[in-house]
Amino acid sequence: MPVLSVKGLEKSAELLRRAHLVLAYTLHFYVQSSPPGEPILIPASISLPMLRVSKQLGIPPLLTFSDTVLFNWAFRVQPNSEDAIPTPENIRIQTTFTNTRDEEEFYLCSARIELVGVEILELMRLTMDEIFVGDRIAVRRIAQYLETIAGVIVRLKDILLDVRKLCDPDVYYNQVRPWFRGEDAIEHGSLKRKWVFEEIETDGSLSVPVELSGPSAGQSSMIHIIDIFLGVDHDTSPGQRSFMSRMQSYMPRNHQIFLDHLKANPRPLRDFVKSNSDHGLLEAYNRAVLALKEFRDAHMIIATLYILGPARRAAKLASQYAGKSPHMKGPEPSLERKVLKGTGGTDLVKFLKDTRTRTTNTVLPNQ
Repeated sequence: MPVLSVKGLEKSAELLRRAHLVLAYTLHFYVQSSPPGEPILIPASISLPMLRVSKQLGIPPLLTFSDTVLFNWAFRVQPNSEDAIPTPENIRIQTTFTNTRDEEEFYLCSARIELVGVEILELMRLTMDEIFVGDRIAVRRIAQYLETIAGVIVRLKDILLDVRKLCDPDVYYNQVRPWFRGEDAIEHGSLKRKWVFEEIETDGSLSVPVELSGPSAGQSSMIHIIDIFLGVDHDTSPGQRSFMSRMQSYMPRNHQIFLDHLKANPRPLRDFVKSNSDHGLLEAYNRAVLALKEFRDAHMIIATLYILGPARRAAKLASQYAGKSPHMKGPEPSLERKVLKGTGGTDLVKFLKDTRTRTTNTVLPNQ
């Protein structure tokens, strides 16, 4: 196939995003269809346009959360106004690998969380304005905003758990999930295969990707924003980037800039709550943090239902098959002795537990 030019796309952010989505789905379809054990050589017809578009957008050259969710929606029923705002009830997913309801619902779950979570941004702005004032009336208002934020986070948790209604765990694990794993999402003892982007050396402006993690909920800027605002610290190892920090580089450039701005804010909420001996403010803050902890509890439930459970069932079937087949030397090792990777390349169970623990540790003691 010819190498298509991407010139002119830089004039439209919308076209660049659509190009990245189409190229990323094509790339993953090609990579995940490659015969096991063979080198993964991505042909120039895919690799060069993918690398060039990714460079323009400032995100890696593979499928990201933005491709599956943020760039991938359309109105379910076309609204009358061109200025219509999408709602959780009136969106659909445009591009999938399997054309199943299960895959669409999996992406829609994240899209609904993004749409509902926007309410928190305005509450954050109001809170920071009141922190600047800092008087007793401001303290009461901040407590009210935090109560509302806690309620929104509870809604986000409910949306997350609702994915169970229309997305079957085994369909997701066996038919959907394999398509969007990245280079580092290796599990079950498989050998890591390097993704080689062919003819990259013919364009001096391009560089070889150093990290290729697949789409992950960790690439949602909404959850990062809530963490930063409430003071949940994921950078626990000095000099070493945390998973959450790494995932920021997979987000749209404007999202990355906004998160950097939040991190540099000189008036962090948690310090303000600690410095005020107001019981109502403390209780409201802790309710918001505990709501986020419960959201992460729900995330662990979903991970168990959609990844750990199906993985155990698959391992059991593989073990039974190995015991019956004369061509296999013995049963597969048990799942408990393997590191189950998330699509973002993490040790899934450890990451979720550690993240929940750090959230719990953010709760402030009663003064």
